[in-house]
Amino acid sequence: MTESDPRSQPTYLINRSAKLLARICDERLRPIGFSVAQLPVLGALKQGSLSQKELTRIGEIGQPAMAQMLARMERDGLVRRALDPEDARSSLFSLTEKAREGLPEGRRILSEVKDEALAGLAARDVALLVAALQRVGRNLEAMIERLGSPQAEEK
Repeated sequence: MTESDPRSQPTYLINRSAKLLARICDERLRPIGFSVAQLPVLGALKQGSLSQKELTRIGEIGQPAMAQMLARMERDGLVRRALDPEDARSSLFSLTEKAREGLPEGRRILSEVKDEALAGLAARDVALLVAALQRVGRNLEAMIERLGSPQAEEK
């Protein structure tokens, strides 16, 4: 591959790796009823009840997408919805026992996938990869802020 080949570009490789990682994690999480997209919600609700607006901010997705995800999670028995006692127009979401019971297995699966994905990399290489990806993430967040995009405002 040459430098002119898009498949040799860091942005292509990051995107491809993210897609493959999500696909593998989704496949392995499916038996416990979880998906990669739900992980930020599951993690946030582990601490207690939250509103859809709070979950939207944490999950870094739009309100419509979060509403759909929460509806599916409620249908699948992972979250329960209750009226917010401080605002009757709003609902609070919390984890069900089914979701709580699945969290340790979910963490084990994610750790296993991480170990397989990073196989063959020395600890220092993993540390460099993490630092580089954190830097890329900060650069991209700064770009979003400069654009003044709606997603930046939803965060």
